[in-house]
Amino acid sequence: MRDTASPRGWPLLLVMAGALAAMAGTTALFITHEHAWRYLVAAGCLVQCIGWVRHGARRGGGAR
Repeated sequence: MRDTASPRGWPLLLVMAGALAAMAGTTALFITHEHAWRYLVAAGCLVQCIGWVRHGARRGGGAR
């Protein structure tokens, strides 16, 4: 049994896409002061969270 600490496959894609979206939204929010960018930040954080949950489910639910 291989135990990996970092996500691979779809969980990795979700984690990275969520992090990039959240960072892009945060940068745009600070530059433009337009509050609509908060939705991109929230969506990015949600996608990243889903990626980590998928990674945890793949490993069997938690560290053993």
